[in-house]
Amino acid sequence: MQVSVDTTSQIERRVKVQLPAAQIDDAVSARLKDAAKNVRIDGFRKGKVPMSEVTKRYGSEVRNEVVGEAMREHYVRAITEQELNPAGYPQIEASVNEAGKDLEFVAVIEVYPEIELTSIEGTDVERPVVEITDADVDEMIETLRKQNANWEDVERSAEDGDQLNIDFQGFLGDEPFEGGSAEGHDLVIGSGSFIPGFEEQLIGASAGDDKEISVTFPEDYQAENLAGQEATFNVKVHAVKGQSLPEVDEEFVKNFGVEDGDLAKLRSEIGDNMRREATQAIDNRVKQQVLDALQKANEIPVPQALVQQETDGLKRQAAQQFGLGEDFDVSQLPNELFTEQATTRVQVGLLLAEVIKANELDASDDEIKAKVQDLAKQYQEPEQVVEHYLSNEQMKTQVKSAVLEEKAVDVLLAQANVADVTMTYQEALAAAQQQAGDAEEDEAEGESA
Repeated sequence: MQVSVDTTSQIERRVKVQLPAAQIDDAVSARLKDAAKNVRIDGFRKGKVPMSEVTKRYGSEVRNEVVGEAMREHYVRAITEQELNPAGYPQIEASVNEAGKDLEFVAVIEVYPEIELTSIEGTDVERPVVEITDADVDEMIETLRKQNANWEDVERSAEDGDQLNIDFQGFLGDEPFEGGSAEGHDLVIGSGSFIPGFEEQLIGASAGDDKEISVTFPEDYQAENLAGQEATFNVKVHAVKGQSLPEVDEEFVKNFGVEDGDLAKLRSEIGDNMRREATQAIDNRVKQQVLDALQKANEIPVPQALVQQETDGLKRQAAQQFGLGEDFDVSQLPNELFTEQATTRVQVGLLLAEVIKANELDASDDEIKAKVQDLAKQYQEPEQVVEHYLSNEQMKTQVKSAVLEEKAVDVLLAQANVADVTMTYQEALAAAQQQAGDAEEDEAEGESA
């Protein structure tokens, strides 16, 4: 076997393999002779068909089988011999395939990029510092009260936060438009569920009132025929209801899993959950800043085979998120909706892998167990969750990857200029959400560009 490798780009290789003619021709002859023992052709007894006739009928098919097997086998030998690290499957094609001539084939492959990491030294990273106070816990309990509130009719005009039961009909000029009407609809003022300006104009309305509301649809409204249009709505108010908040008593506490109704225990659990959420938000915010800096400092080519694999995974996640069902064919979703995000994920994944390799990072069984125990705290039966994770090798491997990623981020963080910034619980969560939104916008801009 003769092998030559041409570098056609940073991550593409053209592997040319040549095999002796006799090796292929002898294999074809041997297989045809073996087949001749069982061939049945009219006019000949079984096993007595002349080789010339067998070759005429089956020679091309048999040669294709032999050549296909030879190319697959010697491709593997070639990349092993040349110490190539392919990312995905090759494109293999025979360039010379004739009896009596050496077989030549070419395999075009993408390889993992060779990475020389550039430090992120000098990068500014903002790290939120959050303390959960009694006031934060009080605010969360108030939120829980509102989530479990009842609506009761009130003998007054509507205020922000009230629920109104209404009929409405929308008009463009004098003509009603499709989808612009409903009867008996419950609308909470301030919920933001209607067009901007609609809910605010219902403040002060009372049961039995008829209101005319004027609004302008947003320019980016999903219905193109309504986007940017001025409209009026005739609204009939049937009822105004205010929230009746539950008392924070023993029954209220029991509703949240504290069986003895002890308020102090509920407050403690709420505080623990808020601290866990704050820690996660802080970690995610810091991690995203570090990974953004790592990607900007290290521009690397990305194998398209890996991007496609990641794209397919994102498609499956989207199908699951939107409840499209297990039988939904994700190939119906356009690649371009996911390519930018997939490319970023692959780039960051390759860079993190290099950080882990360069710093010889590893995760011990104790570290993996500790991580699982931390994850299990949010479940009602944490011991069962821990046992389930640690007894499943696939899940255990996923946790190990998460631990290694955290260690890699810590290594990178040590290279950055970290500034601690005091934030409230709500500010920390809002900042993390804003950062996630900014990342999605950046990806969308990249796709449109």
